[in-house]
Amino acid sequence: MPQLTCTDLSIGYEGKTIVSGIAFTVSTGDYLCIVGENGSGKSTLMKTLLKLKAPMSGQIATGGGLEYFDIGYLPQQTMVQKDFPASVREVVRSGCLNRRGLRPYYSKAEKQMAEDNMEKLGITAIAKHCYRDLSSGQQQRALLARALCAARKILLLDEPSAGLDPIASEDMYSLISGLNAEKITVVMISHDIAAAVKYASHILHIGAGAVLFYGTKADYLTSEVWQEYGCTCGARQVHGDAGDAAAVNNAGEAGGERS
Repeated sequence: MPQLTCTDLSIGYEGKTIVSGIAFTVSTGDYLCIVGENGSGKSTLMKTLLKLKAPMSGQIATGGGLEYFDIGYLPQQTMVQKDFPASVREVVRSGCLNRRGLRPYYSKAEKQMAEDNMEKLGITAIAKHCYRDLSSGQQQRALLARALCAARKILLLDEPSAGLDPIASEDMYSLISGLNAEKITVVMISHDIAAAVKYASHILHIGAGAVLFYGTKADYLTSEVWQEYGCTCGARQVHGDAGDAAAVNNAGEAGGERS
């Protein structure tokens, strides 16, 4: 069932259009990866989906009973956020703020949700630690647990592996894939084409002011866009089951803009 539908969407900022003609649908249980070069508008698109930026034109419609408070969001971290002086537990619980409304305290159920999500992501042992003293990988786990407290139906992730070493990056992607397997819809920006085609069910590739590709992963791996961008990065496609050609070695990066 469609949860997000974009129709003839144009996005940008300061009156300047970056990408136009965006059209795609995210259905329940999908794992959509958004890839593209530096400055192609990936982060701007995500902020537009979240209503943090107004679209230049076009429409974004929700379905399947999705409300904006059902969406968990993991943005790119700033240096100020990395130095946030709060405990891991406090950071994770803050994902319940929209649920809490005007109440000055967290309910028993909200506190339990935070504990459950910390356990799910393996950070219960560091719940009392100061967030700014954590490693980058631990911080990302804490922020993902926070996003899960906000997410009832869908997670929007803006380069969740940014700044992580290869082992921590693979660990983060594996965690996200596991959440998707639990029927949480995922929309993720990634600069890593190899990870995108390994984990995603659908790919949205943006570049040159337009959408270069939108469709299933299997179709992406046979597209001209993949031949141009995936293969020129030194990627090697390894075919698995029919309709699920996925594993790619040494795909490198397609660029990760900070717009």
